Amino acid sequence: MSSRIFQSVIVQMKEATDRCLGVIDDQGFVVACSELSMIGSRVDELPDINGDAPDQVHVAGNRTFKLLGSLSSQFDYAVFVDGRDETARCVCILSAVAIGEARENYEEKHNKGTFVKNIISDNILPGDIYVRAKELHFVTDIPRAVLLVRQVNKSDVSAVEIIQSLFPDRQKDFVLSMSESDIVVIKELSPDFTSEDITAIARSVEDTLTSELGVRTVIGIGTTARHLRELADRYKEAQTAIEVGKVFDTEKSIINYENLGIGRIIYQLPTTLCEMFLSEVFKKNPIESLDQETLYTINKFFENNLNVSETSRKLFVHRNTLVYRLEKIKKLTGLDLREFDHAIIFKVALMVKKYLNTQGGRY
Repeated sequence: MSSRIFQSVIVQMKEATDRCLGVIDDQGFVVACSELSMIGSRVDELPDINGDAPDQVHVAGNRTFKLLGSLSSQFDYAVFVDGRDETARCVCILSAVAIGEARENYEEKHNKGTFVKNIISDNILPGDIYVRAKELHFVTDIPRAVLLVRQVNKSDVSAVEIIQSLFPDRQKDFVLSMSESDIVVIKELSPDFTSEDITAIARSVEDTLTSELGVRTVIGIGTTARHLRELADRYKEAQTAIEVGKVFDTEKSIINYENLGIGRIIYQLPTTLCEMFLSEVFKKNPIESLDQETLYTINKFFENNLNVSETSRKLFVHRNTLVYRLEKIKKLTGLDLREFDHAIIFKVALMVKKYLNTQGGRY
């Protein structure tokens, strides 16, 4: 289809110059040309061109060349013009601009991946989603998983291609580069899917990137989109999952928005409100008055569902020793962790403190 777009522009430009101009693919074959007899032939003298210098004009043999860029930033075509002089250079640059614009407009209009990227980036009006979906023969009301894959510590440009190889059906599944470190996967799901199926998809992506590129990732999963118009919200949920996970689930590499629990609520609270809450909870002494051993005991007590016997066994201490520690905590804070309501307040307070630490709060 691109060759038809190229040829259409070249036909219009043919009247403005007497130079032969055309477009070659990455193998050097002519896919469009003002000299129709050249289409399908191969240009023998090719310059050493690559995608590292897209604005550079190259000369080889008796021709001038300039790369064409696509929406995916992969350079797979080049414009050529007969001649090595300044006129050839000018014609080549102008032709590349005109042909590139035509190609970009066509891909913008007819590429499903671009359409999906515009949806999750909020670059399209909700009313236009229905119109464009119909033009592209896009099924709108089918369940889709939205995964945000964030590369940690280092990023590899090959990650997009590696992930794409896991989802070969490019008409249904989309792998979109959002930034240097972020890649979004939109995966069409079967009607009987489960949350475990989505987690398995995320685990497959994580394992593949680790084994193929040695890249460590954290993956956020939004709730399932039941319609195309929901993709933007689900993408934001995946972003939130990663951000909340950095605070409350630092050990996890795959975080599902649906499983964030109370951490999601705390993350959305103003820091001033969180500080007021801590001040009210710890009237007697600030939370900083608790040493690391005491905090470790508290966390173990929570992990074992407020069970004194089980917690003492896990801590390798006598039951009476644990009771003594709990009494000490009660004296310091006024909260008895053996009482369910007090335990809830203390657990939330610990999470709020952790959140404020990441936000540069006073506590």
